[in-house]
Amino acid sequence: MDNLTGVAVFVKVVQERSFSAAADRLNLSKSTVSKQVRALEDRLGAQLLNRTTRRLNLTEVGEAFFERCAQVLADVEEAELAVSRMQSTPKGRLRISAPMSFGQSYLADALAKFMKDHPDIEVEYTLNDQIIDLIDEGFDLAIRVADLPDSSLIARRIAPARLTLCSSPAYLAARGTPAHPRELSDHDCTSYAYHAAGNVWDFEGPDGKHSVRTGGRFRANNGDAMARVLASGVGIGLLPTFILKPYLQNGSLLPILDGYRVKPAGIYAVYPPNRHLSAKVRSFVDFLVQHFGEEPEWDRLARTEYPQPAAAVG
Repeated sequence: MDNLTGVAVFVKVVQERSFSAAADRLNLSKSTVSKQVRALEDRLGAQLLNRTTRRLNLTEVGEAFFERCAQVLADVEEAELAVSRMQSTPKGRLRISAPMSFGQSYLADALAKFMKDHPDIEVEYTLNDQIIDLIDEGFDLAIRVADLPDSSLIARRIAPARLTLCSSPAYLAARGTPAHPRELSDHDCTSYAYHAAGNVWDFEGPDGKHSVRTGGRFRANNGDAMARVLASGVGIGLLPTFILKPYLQNGSLLPILDGYRVKPAGIYAVYPPNRHLSAKVRSFVDFLVQHFGEEPEWDRLARTEYPQPAAAVG
């Protein structure tokens, strides 16, 4: 058991990238944590960490040892959580990564409700529009809005993410309202930095499929920023309705090209494959599926109730 304690302390030091942070997490003194790691290295006869005044780095031996030990400790945690699952009491720290716009507008409220229902859950919530490596960064799961590519991760769809082409009344009055996707190449179109297809937009309508390469003066890595810029009259954009709903309701953005459908994305919970999915992750994902559903709050206003652009101008 002493060996296992030393291993657990070492793994926590690596995960937190700091002796002090590991000591805080383990409720131990920094000197105790240092002694545990030093004793482990002495027992193994190998240096696991290179220490400087500014950072810690794993040695080659330390990296191999950490990977094995982290898996062993994860198996131990899963065994404990399996018992908790039998008692229907999810518990422990849940590390979640989510995109900025959805994470602020909708997921934060859902998370608050989940925590009220599960008082033994501790949450660490990180918002970042960039795709991160869940395993490398130590997250339990991530929420992603995408048409997901093949991945070693497991993904479960928790809600639809319908995309709408839109622009401001001022822009349409000045530049005209496009009546066909091919006309978009003559317009100023915003682009999302992390969109897998880049600035190529795909449509399907009564006259078949169309793939349009767009261009414009504004590119951003955040959907809320794009919506605000679009509402100010900069151009035409393609964004999910969970971002656009307030703009469509107040008429500062108008849906266009209604006769052409854009392939919808989805909102997914993704997590690393495990032989035993932990109770905390399973219960949270189940909660999200039920909370949002196939007609989430941001899609409940019928499109016919939105203000519409005037007939094509120009």
